[in-house]
Amino acid sequence: MDNSFWSRLRRIVRHYWYLSNDIDTSKAAAHIKSNIWFRGPNAWILAFAIILASVGLNVNSTAVIIGAMLVSPLMGPIIGVGLSLGTNDTELLKSAAKNLLVMVIISLTASTLFFILSPLSLVNPTELAARTSPTIYDVLIAFFGGMAGILEISRKERGTVLSGVAIATALMPPLCTAGYGLAHLKMQFFFGALYLFIINSVFIAMATYFMVKYLRFPTVSGISEELATRRRRVISTILVIILVPSIWSAFTLIRSNNFERNVQTFVDENRLVGPQTYIYNYKVQGNKATISLAGDPLTDSLRTELYKTANLYNIKEKSLTLVEHSIGLSQKDMDAILQEIYDNTNNELDENQALLESMEARMEQMAQEIDRLKKEQEQLKATADSLSRSQELN
Repeated sequence: MDNSFWSRLRRIVRHYWYLSNDIDTSKAAAHIKSNIWFRGPNAWILAFAIILASVGLNVNSTAVIIGAMLVSPLMGPIIGVGLSLGTNDTELLKSAAKNLLVMVIISLTASTLFFILSPLSLVNPTELAARTSPTIYDVLIAFFGGMAGILEISRKERGTVLSGVAIATALMPPLCTAGYGLAHLKMQFFFGALYLFIINSVFIAMATYFMVKYLRFPTVSGISEELATRRRRVISTILVIILVPSIWSAFTLIRSNNFERNVQTFVDENRLVGPQTYIYNYKVQGNKATISLAGDPLTDSLRTELYKTANLYNIKEKSLTLVEHSIGLSQKDMDAILQEIYDNTNNELDENQALLESMEARMEQMAQEIDRLKKEQEQLKATADSLSRSQELN
């Protein structure tokens, strides 16, 4: 019985997950090789797509950025590198690497020129800044996006998966952001974005390499065991060099998010610090928080108590800066302001209570209406049954 169960389970798994019947490795290899070149139309399309993406980044337009990613032919040489490593094709590796370099040069040139000539100067370039701090999550996106991409290329009947992969892995925005960094001599933007592009490229290529091995693409030629060992060591070293900073960046990001959430909770639950002192604003930068207070100056005991309370929210004293602003009001004026806040709060509560009572009354009316309709339906059913019996008797 156990053997029968495991046999059925294997058949089910094989039915849903077996790939060979739907894969054409020879056709896929030919398709990849034909799409690694950046010359003629491909070079122009890449330049135009880079400018489109740069415009989108310049005006913080996500829609334009996505459109540019759909237009661009960026993944060709990257997948070509993965294929060449998986099939031991040295000539393809040289051609793919050369075209990858050409792609980067065209992209950086186009984006740099655009940002030099663009009349727009962003005060808060959020879309650009988002491409300067890659984390381990970007590694995962690139790797599994690359897996999906090579499977799509290898299918006998291709769908629209590559478009989604192009958007998810986001190869183009980092190159545009790097061009912005060059144009404005902001090296943080340049190196951060270039690092994100390297992460995306390397792990898309690695995903392609693993899938090419798994799907057993035909190899071009055999290589010596010594060369294979050296190649594996080089690949492992590159992966470690790229992974370590991204893991640290992810750790920093998670820690910053947790710290900011703790500060927000602390402020929301402790607005009123003393009888005449309250928190009216806060600002978080990294693992440092600045809290602004208004009203009477804090006494030593009140300040100590505030730090103790903050510590309950995992906010250390060294991470917290208190900035006091005396509003210069008399006790009478302060009492009036607090009374006004109290009255406004009560008014809002009264309005909400009235709205709630109105909604409850309306729901009761609806319930009564539903009961009435049910009774009418029962009467109609009884009448229909009576008519049916009368017809049967006649």
